[in-house]
Amino acid sequence: MTTTANQPSVIDTGEFVVRRTISIAAPVDKVWAAVTEPRHIAQWFGQRAELDKVAVGGRGLFSFEGHGDVPVRIEELDPPRMITYRWSTELNNAADQGQLDPGRSTVFSFTLDELDGGTQLTVVESGFGALADPAASMESHRGGWDSELDELAAYLEDGS
Repeated sequence: MTTTANQPSVIDTGEFVVRRTISIAAPVDKVWAAVTEPRHIAQWFGQRAELDKVAVGGRGLFSFEGHGDVPVRIEELDPPRMITYRWSTELNNAADQGQLDPGRSTVFSFTLDELDGGTQLTVVESGFGALADPAASMESHRGGWDSELDELAAYLEDGS
């Protein structure tokens, strides 16, 4: 399994969903840590990650260059198979930093399945239909998941 064999993200315009499935040559427990522990998340997903707890209702932020601090909340959790985050995707101004508005947010789930020699990771992000410009948001996030999940695979497959 290599990152070059993984297909790009796809957009389902009817369901307002972005989806990508990749194979990672790392065990489920290692991939789980990489998508739930801030010290690992910050290595592949943005520049900084904070979570007050890894539990339903846990709150924090993911910080991205050019986007600042993006508030997140854990919506669902089934360790070590699935975690769902809600994040603000449309921030109106600096005063919104740290605020999670369900009307301007989407949810994304990481689902992990064991494969022979590694893990299959699927990310599904939904909720774009409620946003101001669903098509542009889906396209932006499609590209984001392509680059971020490639970084995740590289991070894990390089022995981290």
